[in-house]
Amino acid sequence: MRDHGVKPHFRHSLRFKLVGPVVGITIIAVLAAWFLSNKLIRNFYILDARSNLITTYESCNRLFMDEFGFPRPFTIASGELYENVDNPSNATIFIVDYKNNEVYSSVIVTEKEARSLQRIIDDFDFNELKNTRPSYKFQNWQDETFDLVGLLDNGDIIILERPLEQLNNSILFSSRLFLIIAMVIISLEAGVVLFLSSRVTSPIIRMSQVARRMSRLDFEVKAPEDKNDEIGELGHSMNEMSAKLEHSISELKSANASLAQDIREKERIEEMRSEFLSHVSHELKTPLALIQGYAEGLKDSVNDDAESRDFYCDVIADEAKKMNTLIMKLLNLNELEFGNEKLNIARYDLIEQLDNIIAANQILLEQKNVKMTRKYVGPVYVWADAFMMSEVFTNYLSNAIHYVKEGGEIRVTVNEIDKKVRVSVFDEGNRLSEEALQKVFVKFYKEDAARTREYGGSGIGLSIVEAIQKSHGQDYGVYNAENGVVFYYELDGGVE
Repeated sequence: MRDHGVKPHFRHSLRFKLVGPVVGITIIAVLAAWFLSNKLIRNFYILDARSNLITTYESCNRLFMDEFGFPRPFTIASGELYENVDNPSNATIFIVDYKNNEVYSSVIVTEKEARSLQRIIDDFDFNELKNTRPSYKFQNWQDETFDLVGLLDNGDIIILERPLEQLNNSILFSSRLFLIIAMVIISLEAGVVLFLSSRVTSPIIRMSQVARRMSRLDFEVKAPEDKNDEIGELGHSMNEMSAKLEHSISELKSANASLAQDIREKERIEEMRSEFLSHVSHELKTPLALIQGYAEGLKDSVNDDAESRDFYCDVIADEAKKMNTLIMKLLNLNELEFGNEKLNIARYDLIEQLDNIIAANQILLEQKNVKMTRKYVGPVYVWADAFMMSEVFTNYLSNAIHYVKEGGEIRVTVNEIDKKVRVSVFDEGNRLSEEALQKVFVKFYKEDAARTREYGGSGIGLSIVEAIQKSHGQDYGVYNAENGVVFYYELDGGVE
């Protein structure tokens, strides 16, 4: 199948289909005319040669007669044949007067020509011409000359010779001239037809190019409508079709985009629901097992002493508290991820917020004998949701407290760069693996599940950080330092 996007070969083009037949018919007509004219031209030249020879014969006849129609009684000089004879074909004239043994000629008679004359006179029967009119005949002599042989009124023999070569040359020249003129006419005709066909086909070619671009959904191109004919009407129809098609495709694309977005949203919700149920069931499995086990122990009175019962009750209460905290965090994270939590952006002093949160966690810092270092000075104003940002810093600080080594350092740094404020929280201790650096913000991810369980971590805090930062459109992350780990988040600077 031919690719309709490829320009057709010239011999398949509409222009060739218009020019080809016209030029072909013209060439055939010219060749036929040339073939016929060859016959006609030859006959024309022969008739013309005959007419000229007859004119010369009649002129010679008048020359040898007086004004009364009688033979002239005096001798005629050969020179008079040049001066007084009408000889349009420049034929060679021979007049033989047997009575006076005179030969009149328009050329010098050589021995060869004398023998030729004698042969013609000997072979020709002049008696049959004496009582006929006209008194001459035409004949070819050995395909060399075209002759008029006859008798003048005074009885002299006249022979007029015209070389056939001269006649054939004239015929050949006329044929060649005819062909040259025909070729010029054909070339001019081809040029004119090509020019006219171009004027006709150019709009069609442009229409084809426009249609090809429209087929590729390029609706910016427009077909020309400047002609008051069928082509202009076709261009108008194409433009109307293009506009309607563009509108229809635009509506279809909008509908498809909306449908695709709905499908993606539905898939995302379904994926989050499945993930949520999976993680919740996994996280609640251990505390529920503990609660169930200790509750059954109480029911079966495994330990009758008050101290054991208090321990069992404390474990149950502690696990129930952890479950409640987990569920509240999950609900909070769910609100953030679904975009249901509205941001309350305001300008506030970040340093004051950091100091308050650190002060609230002072007892935990003292329990682990942590050295708390602050590398910032205030005030530093930022634009953000202050409540959500307190959640971010609290999660970072809580994470640092739980993972910093005993007697280690936690360092909080605030840097201002290009209208951005970066808060970094460093904890001195073990560095994270490459896998943990990639997955630490994933929900429920725990590099060391046993250790996380030991301090009651759920693996949700950093996911909340991620959701809050994404809702603000701000950067966040983690990287290994020389002797510990650094978590950071960014905010917009507080310039009015």
